[in-house]
Amino acid sequence: MVKLGSKVTDSITGFSGIATGRTEYLYGCVRVLVEPTEMKDGKPVESLWIDEQRLDEYSEAETGGPGEVAPSRDAPK
Repeated sequence: MVKLGSKVTDSITGFSGIATGRTEYLYGCVRVLVEPTEMKDGKPVESLWIDEQRLDEYSEAETGGPGEVAPSRDAPK
């Protein structure tokens, strides 16, 4: 299950963005609303509903977020 707020990419089209909505239909179809982070001609690109099974989810570390925690410094004496 895709976590809302995570960065996702459609494995078929390459469309990527942030998962902002999720809907589940009566007969099992689950779709996720993907809101792109880029702009085109100064306007936001339209969001798309994509089947959840087509989406690859990325953690912060995979998108360039923090890796290792920096060692803490000792307080001066």
